Amino acid sequence: MKICVYGAASDEIDRSYIEAGENLGREMGRRHHTLIFGGGAKGLMGATARGMSENSGYIVGIAPHFFNVDGALFEKNDELIKTETMRERKHLMEEKSDAFIVTPGGIGTFEEFFEILTLRSLDRHKKPIAILNTNGYYNNLLSFLKNGVQQKFLRESNLELFYVSDNEKNILDYLENYCDDTDYIEKTRFR
Repeated sequence: MKICVYGAASDEIDRSYIEAGENLGREMGRRHHTLIFGGGAKGLMGATARGMSENSGYIVGIAPHFFNVDGALFEKNDELIKTETMRERKHLMEEKSDAFIVTPGGIGTFEEFFEILTLRSLDRHKKPIAILNTNGYYNNLLSFLKNGVQQKFLRESNLELFYVSDNEKNILDYLENYCDDTDYIEKTRFR
C-alpha cells in the first residue's frame, strides 16, 4: 500500500514525537508499504523516512524546488519528485497515495489534514485517513471538531471519515483492513 504521511518538519519538538515517527516508519517498512511524504529530512517527516529506511522500505519524497537547500531533504529517497508549487506537491501526494496518516505537525500538517478530509467528505476520494495521536497531541483538535458537530457546523458523519489512535500498529491495521463500508466505518469511527 502507498501511504502518505503528513507531519512536522521541525526538529525542535519533544523527542517522544520523533521516536513515534521512527516507529511508524519501521512498522510501515516491516509491512512492505511505500511511504509517500513531503521529502523532508527533519521532524516527523524525516523520522518516518529514517524508520522506513531501516527496514528497506520504498520511499517517495515529493518536494517543491525551493526546498532544495542543504539538509532540508531526506537523502535516502528512492524517488524524489520536484514540483514548482506546494499545491502541486499536495496534489501529487494525494494522487499517488492509497491512504493517509496525519502525525503531529503545525500549520502545514493541519492544512493537509483538512484538505484531504474535505475531499473525502465531498466524495472526491474513498481513501482511508488516520490520525496518529501521539501524546494526545490532537485531543484539542478532536474536541474542536466535536464542538463543530454540537454547534451544527459539521455533520456527525464527518467524524466517521477518519480513525484516531496513538499506536502505529493499530493505525496500520486500520488502513490495511479499511473498506468503504458503512458497517465497518460505524464500528471503527472516532468517538
